[in-house]
Amino acid sequence: MTKAGGLRLGFFSRLLDEGSAADRYRLATEQIRHAEACGFDSAWVAQHHFHEGEGGLPSPFVFLAQVAALTSRIRLGTGIVTLPMEMPIRVAEDAAVFDLISGGRLELGVGSGGNPAAFAAFGLEDAQRRAIFEGHLKVLNTALAGDALTGGDRLYPAHPSLLSRLWYATFSVDGARAAGRMGAGLLLSRTQPRTQDAPDATLAEIQDPMLDAYLEALPAGVAPRILASRSVFAADRREDAIRFADIGLRRHYARLVESGRAPDVTPTVDDMIRRQDVHLGTVEEVVASLRADRVMDRATDLAVQVHSVDPPHPYVLRSIELVAEGVAPAFGWRRADETEARRVA
Repeated sequence: MTKAGGLRLGFFSRLLDEGSAADRYRLATEQIRHAEACGFDSAWVAQHHFHEGEGGLPSPFVFLAQVAALTSRIRLGTGIVTLPMEMPIRVAEDAAVFDLISGGRLELGVGSGGNPAAFAAFGLEDAQRRAIFEGHLKVLNTALAGDALTGGDRLYPAHPSLLSRLWYATFSVDGARAAGRMGAGLLLSRTQPRTQDAPDATLAEIQDPMLDAYLEALPAGVAPRILASRSVFAADRREDAIRFADIGLRRHYARLVESGRAPDVTPTVDDMIRRQDVHLGTVEEVVASLRADRVMDRATDLAVQVHSVDPPHPYVLRSIELVAEGVAPAFGWRRADETEARRVA
């Protein structure tokens, strides 16, 4: 598949830096501003309720409004709004207002995800998430399109252009097909659970069928938007990458054991890197690792995140630099200002 316009580069944060919530918001803001300075095209934040070890941000639009005031160019995305837990009309209203005050920089990612334990506080059952998501998504699309809602009212401020910047996150082939039918962008996760039948499947082997279904379902004339979120930690020295991986990945693995999602064993750092689909090391090592991921052949966007390594803030900033300087260019990415300069020349 030919990627019109070349690869776009994003920075993804789950806001998991060490420190208080205020520290997390401050550091994530600095990281996004640094990504903009390094030429990144977009920045994405994840919404998580209650469980600070999973993610540090329940209110993405509030946070991104502050980021928008401190940046000028970088596009700002929700990856994702957990739509079953939200009133879809309010999501449409918040998205429309945010997009207008940010100068049209919102990328609106939604999904059914979220920690299963969080649903009870919202008066919901985790087993109902798919049905609730589908109903809420229908209302969100109706509102964004400017069509009449129940009772006859219409969204204000009207902002139908957001429909062309709607993204759909899913773990399944059926979900990818639904995203394609809608003409939405497809958000692919940095890692996915393996089945008992294929415990050693690669991430590409899981996501390739999703890509096939998405592309087959896209309406004629609609350009694909495929964002591959990937765990990427680039460092000047491999020893630093391994050292922080041993700390962060082991901490993350302990949470998986506690929640019953992993066996209570002591894995090696190499095993954790492989099982959590992490690309780390020097620029050359990260490039080689990503080249082995077939999804990169069809992705229109690459969004890098340091989770689950979660290194200290200075190393996150350095990783952002190294991705912009060496990793992303190996896959055809060019800074927007460089592309414009070549066009003028």
